[in-house]
Amino acid sequence: MCSVIQIFEFMTLLDGLTTAQTIKKRIQTEVAERVSVGKRPPHLAAVLVGDNGASQTYVTAKVKACEEVGFKSTLIQREAEITEQELLKIVHDLNENPEIDGYIVQLPLPKHINELHILLAIDPSKDVDGFHPENVGKMALNLPGFLPATPYGIITLLKEYGIETEGKHCVVLGRSSIVGLPVSILLQRNTYPGNCTVTIAHSKTKNLKSVLQSADIIIAAIGKPAFVTADMVKEGVVVVDVGITRVPDDSRKSGFRISGDVDFQGVSVKSSFITPVPGGVGPMTIASLLLNTLQAAK
Repeated sequence: MCSVIQIFEFMTLLDGLTTAQTIKKRIQTEVAERVSVGKRPPHLAAVLVGDNGASQTYVTAKVKACEEVGFKSTLIQREAEITEQELLKIVHDLNENPEIDGYIVQLPLPKHINELHILLAIDPSKDVDGFHPENVGKMALNLPGFLPATPYGIITLLKEYGIETEGKHCVVLGRSSIVGLPVSILLQRNTYPGNCTVTIAHSKTKNLKSVLQSADIIIAAIGKPAFVTADMVKEGVVVVDVGITRVPDDSRKSGFRISGDVDFQGVSVKSSFITPVPGGVGPMTIASLLLNTLQAAK
């Protein structure tokens, strides 16, 4: 279990950055042991289409993380004008390449490409992002498979800090197929972390404030900066903030600041545990991708 950082009298920061480093060290040790007995290191490939700045940043971080733990990595970059058929050919080649253990196709893709067509073409046994319907189904049935990286990172963070989940009321704010829906499934499974009573809240939820006030654990993943405020939560709540939005800020050299979905300054005073943004869920997502790739190599 990782060390914790106390920043207020009754609140503990869920430090995803430090936790991810701990996980990467474990992976690095296991990779070194594999190589020492003549096995090749795990190999992760990433497909990046276009010049989306955020996507480039994410992929660069993933490639760097591979280097840190001793993985081999391959980056396949193509112009935004690539056709859907050309991209499907790349996916097919990665499926057939025995040297590639797992790969990701970075989203979002250009609008002329149907993301679902690409997703369904990925070999589920190499789908280390955990987005293929076969892996989603295995997750729902608690069968071996690849978990979506961000939800996987969230439950790993809860586990590393020993946070009690059994019998707790967890409100998941957001119902996306990437975060909200899968993390709600993971937290209600009969395992640890899990056995929560889960409520999924979204744009159509009535009396949202009272729903959030009843939560022992809040997973905020709606993409609305500082949406969750102190008056929406109860004392002692555990808060996992998945949001990461660039908010204009003329006082910064960059012209923006990074904000989560939670008003950290206000909510942290009432929290028992809370993630920072950045430095919370983001690093855990990358660590989970590495764990999936190591599993694929095995």
